[in-house]
Amino acid sequence: MLNTNNLGGNTMKRSLTIFALMILCAGIILGAPRIKIVTEYVTPNMLATNSAFTADSTVASGLRTIAKGTYVYLRAWNFGDTGSVTAANWTMPVKPAGSTATLSGITGLPTWQKFKADSTGTYQVQVSATTTTGTKDTTVTLYVAKYVGTGGFDNVAAQFPNCMQCHQGNEPFQSIFDKWKTTKHATKFKSSITAGPSSYGINQFRVHTLGYDQFITADNDGFDDRARTLGWNWTSYSPPKAANWDSLKNRFPSLVAFANVGCEGCHGPGSEHVFGGGDTNKIMKSVNEGNCGKCHDGQNFGPEFTQWKNARHSHVVWSNSFAQNNNASNDLGNCIRCHDGQGYVNFTKAEGTNTNGMTRARHEMVGCASCHDPHGSSNPYQLRTRPLGSDTLANGYHYTNVGNGAVCLDCHKSRRNTATYVLTRVTSSTWGPHHNSQGDLYLGQNLATFGGAPYRQTQHWAFLSNACVTCHMPPTDTASANRDKVGGHALYLHNEETDYDHLKACQTCHAGKTRFDQFIADADYDGDGTIEAWRLEVRGSLTNLAMVLPPVGIDSVAWQLIAQDSNNVTLRKAYINYLSIRDGAEYGMHNAKYVIDALVASRNAILGISTISYEVPMRFELTQNYPNPFNPVTKFKFSLPKDADVKIVVYDIMGREVNVLVNSKMNPGKYEVDWNGTNTSGKLVSSGVYFYRITAGSFTDVKKMIMLK
Repeated sequence: MLNTNNLGGNTMKRSLTIFALMILCAGIILGAPRIKIVTEYVTPNMLATNSAFTADSTVASGLRTIAKGTYVYLRAWNFGDTGSVTAANWTMPVKPAGSTATLSGITGLPTWQKFKADSTGTYQVQVSATTTTGTKDTTVTLYVAKYVGTGGFDNVAAQFPNCMQCHQGNEPFQSIFDKWKTTKHATKFKSSITAGPSSYGINQFRVHTLGYDQFITADNDGFDDRARTLGWNWTSYSPPKAANWDSLKNRFPSLVAFANVGCEGCHGPGSEHVFGGGDTNKIMKSVNEGNCGKCHDGQNFGPEFTQWKNARHSHVVWSNSFAQNNNASNDLGNCIRCHDGQGYVNFTKAEGTNTNGMTRARHEMVGCASCHDPHGSSNPYQLRTRPLGSDTLANGYHYTNVGNGAVCLDCHKSRRNTATYVLTRVTSSTWGPHHNSQGDLYLGQNLATFGGAPYRQTQHWAFLSNACVTCHMPPTDTASANRDKVGGHALYLHNEETDYDHLKACQTCHAGKTRFDQFIADADYDGDGTIEAWRLEVRGSLTNLAMVLPPVGIDSVAWQLIAQDSNNVTLRKAYINYLSIRDGAEYGMHNAKYVIDALVASRNAILGISTISYEVPMRFELTQNYPNPFNPVTKFKFSLPKDADVKIVVYDIMGREVNVLVNSKMNPGKYEVDWNGTNTSGKLVSSGVYFYRITAGSFTDVKKMIMLK
């Protein structure tokens, strides 16, 4: 006999076990903290404006290779989605012999720690970090080193342990070096001590040479240490004069290897790398913005870094979907090209980015080195060069004739080729152009069309030689409330906090315009009875299009309902136009006529109307349908010389209403409308005589047609 009591007990035990496992798995998947120790950058501007830093604080690049005698700043970061760190216990289990370094907190920065790197060698720092869902331990390894110099610059041969003593003639190092030696990173110190302003001196040496002390004395074999040992002293040479560089080069040739921002300026001091058998873990490669910020973020010089921090580039979106786990080779579907600073750099080199297992902890913002090659390039401002014929996204289009804006347009465009993509089914909420279609809208391309008249063009692209850069990167506003928040590398042209529009670049062609809403449309496209600013007409037309997209009648679009109508290409075309313009978020200011025509055409197409011409006709007109007789589809045209509320109704021979083909406020133009022989219920009508009647303002007309089956 079956023991039901025992069965019930076993079942309950199994249920409890499964329940416990479910809770455990849920905690692992959804709740467990994921901790990373971040080596933080600290810029001169941060030291000057943040009271958390004390008088002996030093700048830091954020690299894990650190110059001896400077401070290391660390932060415990939970890169999972489970909340911030609430407590952290820090220890230093490994440090070089003779080091007395100790960790200490920073007032006002509760998750940060710092220590002074007082000896060369390897340090390990561990943290046990607690969040609301648990505790996690992790460790970071740091390498403290001295500078060895670049070498090989200005025909002074590299000597061991200079970087180029080992790397000379080896590719890609030699090619990188050959580009670098012509850049300002290489030549700024040389040119400034010979022909710079009379004020040029030690304050500038700190950012124009390798390893010069910043704020505290550091014995790290930087330029200042080498100069002191060799006997070169600026007081004997100032102010700048023509003979200064030749004197330094001829009398102190070994100092030339340090008289620039060479390899170690961006990769960290190299003594541990050189004397550690070339261990690549002991030299850094990173596009982290702190590398540039340590020099390019001063209060009086380098406002670009502060501007960048106010831009969206400093807060690039991360998604777990970027880890595609496909041995990613940066194919056209790889989001990482635009959503990660290193991913974009790899693209410019025609290299793949392996995203297998990638997490937010490896995510890099789109910083200075993403767009500008610190090693140098043939482009203005050392902008990166893209491989010929390449494309960052999946619309198969390579931008040309856009000047310095090419780097911007690599990512600020639709991710799909609309002409082919609208033929696919809508499968998710991410179907479509994906948020940043500004480049396509600016150039007037890649929106879906419905036949009939081509969309008009505002043609900014015809005379803005540098595309995005021309308008979005003029000098920032001088008012303190807007400074570094608009223009420049902030890129914004509107400051929400002060309701300020930054239209310096626009005023070259549009004198007197200080507000976006002063750019007035040429017609009442949204049908609200008022000709308004282009931005308002576009917003209104977006609403009008949403009202005819599923679910019909409300200002909201449901992709699930569009997906259900799998054979309706017209609906998908209208939807992709809606997404491109809505998520482009420029509301017509890049190419107003192109955008507004696409919105009106999309709405009309859903209603069965096609625009033949935007030309304003001389009079109202309704043409005879064709073919006539027909079975079961026929067409006819109508013309509007001015805005009008248009209604076109089909009646049977008894005068009963069969279908309403048009019932909308419409702009001047010439149009064509189809009737597919159905009534308001979608059923095919019988053979016979029918009439169609137009009412447009005070104009009315009636025509007869015959349906034969």
